[in-house]
Amino acid sequence: MPIEIRHLRTIEAVAQFGSLAAAAQRLHLTQSALSHQLRGLEAEFGVNILDRERGSQLRLSPAGEELLAAAREVLPRVRQLQEELKRRALGNSGRLRIAVECHTCFDWLTPAMDRFRENWPDVEMDLVSGFQQDPLPLLQSHQADLTVLTAPDAMAADIVLHPLFAYEVVALVNPRHTLASKPYLEPADFLEETLITYPVEDRRLDLFREFLQPAGIQPWRRRHAELTVIILQLVASGQGIAALPSWAVGSYGEKGYVRALPLGSQGLWQTLQAATTAEQSEQEHMRAFLDEIRASVAANLLGVKDIQGV
Repeated sequence: MPIEIRHLRTIEAVAQFGSLAAAAQRLHLTQSALSHQLRGLEAEFGVNILDRERGSQLRLSPAGEELLAAAREVLPRVRQLQEELKRRALGNSGRLRIAVECHTCFDWLTPAMDRFRENWPDVEMDLVSGFQQDPLPLLQSHQADLTVLTAPDAMAADIVLHPLFAYEVVALVNPRHTLASKPYLEPADFLEETLITYPVEDRRLDLFREFLQPAGIQPWRRRHAELTVIILQLVASGQGIAALPSWAVGSYGEKGYVRALPLGSQGLWQTLQAATTAEQSEQEHMRAFLDEIRASVAANLLGVKDIQGV
């Protein structure tokens, strides 16, 4: 007979109430059933659980005290887990691990996470460290619960996409650059330029995937920078040109350090999406977080559109 949770509950009740009758009543058992349970443990391990040599006063033996110590360690965690599972079933708690593909996502993701925590304090939130060039496998391996991406590759059947918002990708040039006087840039304008990008594959960059490659254009020189602020500083100092989501330009555009230009006469608009498993998409806290993202973006970001408007 292995030690089970019911045995620990029995020991806890016996120690708490000091009698088999009261303990049995607390556990909704007959006294006979409770005594049988204790004697079964004693027979299994060859020890006394109760010290029966002290007259009528009920005491635990040294072995019983060890079981009681285990009960006091294990049962609170079991009860906590039971409550957690109940809350999870109601959608009030859970875990939300987020992986991001875009380097600039934290500009809008962090405020959305902060607001979500206020309303859903029992949901454990975490960010998968680093930027993920291909975050979808993290969902399938259960290392992430939600990923943020722009142009997903072929997806498994159990992955669900959730459009978040549309954003404009703009070209960035030094205000004194000869291209700064143009109303918008065309693919050919990049041919003789040093292009500054994040160190990711071209297919992960909106500028290449949607603008330059369809026109057969490859800039003559590339330069990589890990951080958005470094890209902006390099453009501002005339070291090259770049393309970023318009929300990422921030004070560099407001103060005139860089000039933002549309890509093409109609501008280059892309859709940012979240991906979850089909199971996660049904969780109430997941739906609430996706709604919080959309609301936060609409309130705080420039150069974006509600997805219904695209």
